[in-house]
Amino acid sequence: MSSLSIGIVGLPNAGKSTLFNALLSRQIASCAPYPFCTIEPNIGVVAVPDKRLTQLAELVKSEEKLDHLPPIVPAIVEFKDIAGLVAGASKGEGLGNKFLSHIRESAAIVHVLRAFEDQNVVREGQIDPQGDFETIKTELCLADLQTLEKQHEPNPSVATKEDKARWELVGKLRKGLEEGIEVRNLGLTEEEQELAKPFCLLTAKPALFVLNIDETEIETGSEKLKQRYNLSEEIIPICAKVEMELAELPLEERKAYLKELGLAESGLEKLIKKGYEVLGWQTFLTAGEKEVRAWTVRRGAKAPEAAGVIHTDFERGFIKAAVVSFEDFVEYGGWKGAAEKGKVRLEGKDYVVKESDIIEFRFAV
Repeated sequence: MSSLSIGIVGLPNAGKSTLFNALLSRQIASCAPYPFCTIEPNIGVVAVPDKRLTQLAELVKSEEKLDHLPPIVPAIVEFKDIAGLVAGASKGEGLGNKFLSHIRESAAIVHVLRAFEDQNVVREGQIDPQGDFETIKTELCLADLQTLEKQHEPNPSVATKEDKARWELVGKLRKGLEEGIEVRNLGLTEEEQELAKPFCLLTAKPALFVLNIDETEIETGSEKLKQRYNLSEEIIPICAKVEMELAELPLEERKAYLKELGLAESGLEKLIKKGYEVLGWQTFLTAGEKEVRAWTVRRGAKAPEAAGVIHTDFERGFIKAAVVSFEDFVEYGGWKGAAEKGKVRLEGKDYVVKESDIIEFRFAV
């Protein structure tokens, strides 16, 4: 699903491909320790870890008296491993134009900032995550300024109110970008955000920041690391090298290794959770003998929109939605038990879907 696509970016040898491979739990991208190892963006679909699904499958098996668990289908996120940016990318340096177009196609950006030492992995200058981010930010701001240069002032005699508002916004965006402020940090109103959408600006995209750390810093908190490296953004500390090792282990061994490292969850889980938060996503669930599945929908979506995530026919022919909370579904042993206790509600077109809702849609063909 293209709308759930996250591009992984950073300077050459920041550990992007290593992180990507850890996310996919298998060796897909090449990890050679030299710049421009990744030229075409590697794309991988990652299952979102969700313990609720196994629990639901067990309940459905029991309720429907099945001799097997129904198929479990997790929600997914598409990650793109985009080749390393360099200073001058906005002018076509390195493989700049191609890289920028790959970022433009992503719904969000993960900035991988290098904080690890490794003599075998080439790097110019000292370890400086904030400086690395400033380099990338500058290139993205310059690319956005180039995009806005294509906009022209409307003819006052025929300009609509919207035309004038759009041109005024162009001025505001240019001013911010020239001062090195990304569009997402300009405090745009909802109306301005809508007007800016057709520009497809890179710095308007939601962003996550992964600090790729040494193994020795795994137990150091994110706030301490943020202060140590004088970082301006909220960070997710991940040791991509350790994540690669974790990805190659069977599930039980992985849990034991995480416990040994003093970690409650893997970097993958942290990154996906933060991705959902930043992008304004949530999951609703469906549970039946055909399958138990998690679906991704934006926060604030109404029932017909959620139905459309499953199939466009469901949205067009939407009648009602039978809804029960995950907690009630589990407590009362499935659909029948929850219905007997009056916990299953019939909701209409104006119902706003909540995280962990279990829904069965009713629609006309």
